[in-house]
Amino acid sequence: MKEQCINRKEGKGEFRALLIPQRQYKENLSEKMRKKIDNPAYREIYSRRMQIIEPVFANMTYCKGMDRFTLRTKKKVNIQWLLFAIVHNIWKCMKPLSLKYGI
Repeated sequence: MKEQCINRKEGKGEFRALLIPQRQYKENLSEKMRKKIDNPAYREIYSRRMQIIEPVFANMTYCKGMDRFTLRTKKKVNIQWLLFAIVHNIWKCMKPLSLKYGI
C-alpha cells in the first residue's frame, strides 16, 4: 500500500506524501463532549457558559483588541491576562456608574 500512496515522480526528485494522523488520546474527546451535552443537566450548565463566559472573551478580543499575548513565559502571560481581566471588570463597573452619574 505504501508504494501506491507515496511514489517518487520521475526525474524531479519530488515526493507525494500521505499523512496518517495519530490519535493523541485513546478516546474520542469530541464524542465524549457530545454525550455529556446530550444530558439535560449538562445542557443547562453548558448553555449558561454562552451567557457568562463567552461575552468576556468576545469583549477582550473584539473591543479591547487582545487577540494574542505580547509577552513570553507563563508568569508574564498570566500577568498580562490578569491586567486585561482588571480592565474588563473596571469597564463593567464604569458602565452603570456613567449611566447613574453621567461620568
